[in-house]
Amino acid sequence: MRMRKLRTIEMNRLTVDEFKASEKLPVVVVLDDVRSLYNVGSVFRTGDAFRVEAVFLCGITACPPHPEIHKTALGGEDSVEWRYFATAREAVAYLQEKGYQVYAVEQAEGSTMLQDLHVDPRGYYAVVFGNEVKGVHQEVVDLCDGCIEIPQFGTKHSMNVSVTTGIVIWEMVRQLIPSPDPSKGGEV
Repeated sequence: MRMRKLRTIEMNRLTVDEFKASEKLPVVVVLDDVRSLYNVGSVFRTGDAFRVEAVFLCGITACPPHPEIHKTALGGEDSVEWRYFATAREAVAYLQEKGYQVYAVEQAEGSTMLQDLHVDPRGYYAVVFGNEVKGVHQEVVDLCDGCIEIPQFGTKHSMNVSVTTGIVIWEMVRQLIPSPDPSKGGEV
């Protein structure tokens, strides 16, 4: 079977205004002192792809508009809502007050392996991703409702924060969005 790549116009993507008016995945991404503006931009692009509710930028994490963020976000910084907090501790407290379950993505005692994570489609979630060198601050981990860990099988002890964001958010999307009913010919 020969496959033809779709042209951009055939993908029927939303406009920025349609995106902003659309229903979002009940997930907020929190970046705790992420230093690379390219990583920040990549997170915005992933947030756009999966229609997350918002990205919270904390501490030294840079905010849009910025050319280096735009280089990897490709406009995702314009579609995805964002908010700045002086610390991730403040962001976590704010989210918990609003009823979100907040998870740090970190290698920690008692962490839940990603494949064992179960999310309730009626729930609201926030996921904290940490600094490229130090990870999520311990005081932030202490405030979270739990930790999620991605199993790794190589020699390195961590992955790039933007890659990690994509993996974790995809798993949440997979669980939060209903699968098509095969009896209806692939329609949702």
